[in-house]
Amino acid sequence: MAEYLDYGWRNSDLITESINKTLFKNITANDRDVAIKALRNQIKSCDDFDLKNNLPLDDDAFLQKFLFARKFILEDSFELIKNHYYYRKRNPEMFRDLSLSASDVRKALENGLPGVLKDKDRKGRCVLLLTGNNWDCSYSLMTIYRALMVCLEYLTNDLHNQANGFVVIVDWTEFTYRQTSYLKPSILRLMIEGLQDCFPAVFKGVHFIGQPWYVDAAMTVTKPFLKEEIKERIFSHGNNMSNLHQMVHRDILPAELGGEQPSYNPRSFLDLLLDEK
Repeated sequence: MAEYLDYGWRNSDLITESINKTLFKNITANDRDVAIKALRNQIKSCDDFDLKNNLPLDDDAFLQKFLFARKFILEDSFELIKNHYYYRKRNPEMFRDLSLSASDVRKALENGLPGVLKDKDRKGRCVLLLTGNNWDCSYSLMTIYRALMVCLEYLTNDLHNQANGFVVIVDWTEFTYRQTSYLKPSILRLMIEGLQDCFPAVFKGVHFIGQPWYVDAAMTVTKPFLKEEIKERIFSHGNNMSNLHQMVHRDILPAELGGEQPSYNPRSFLDLLLDEK
């Protein structure tokens, strides 16, 4: 269990730090409800009636996601929930029919955008894969983002994924200059805002491989919106696969990424979701 969790699950402590933040440390599997109840009470006692009247406050699993995403720091978890709620409220079209029944989402997942590797890496992190060459641009970047939301909503139900977070590998190999015109800056900015500040998931590393110069140029528009800690987790490997393999070992990677596993089936994660229905 230790290799999968960043937390020591032994004693339940409540620590109020000098910076006036409340940290729940070393929560056991049996008393995580201590932190969940505290977060629920903070929401109920806040002055934001819109927020507290529209969140599923009786859903422990929902609240727990936000605690894990902010290392069980109560105030930061509360802030994340607020961001999450108002982000969804500001962008209703993006979250309308956010399910496998949406034809655009279904098509993106059929193309493996995103895909999910079946094995976790050696640090217990879930590995997401996006292969740019699979995108025929018959659907938008927003569609891929919506599909990613469906994927993350499912994956963050898993305790290990909540605790250990995610690694993302974006393979730009054979991505064409024409395709870069579909990387709309407004959508990229919306994605950064959502994934960085509003969604209860922790991204431990984002790896770009095979990216041509025009992709690097297109992605420069995102840099002003990235927090420093996120910038430090983005790695551009180009065609140097050995650098990637030092951070995500070959034993879980598909053959097209220089790994020891068979080639990735783009439909595999969609098939898993369909089996779960």
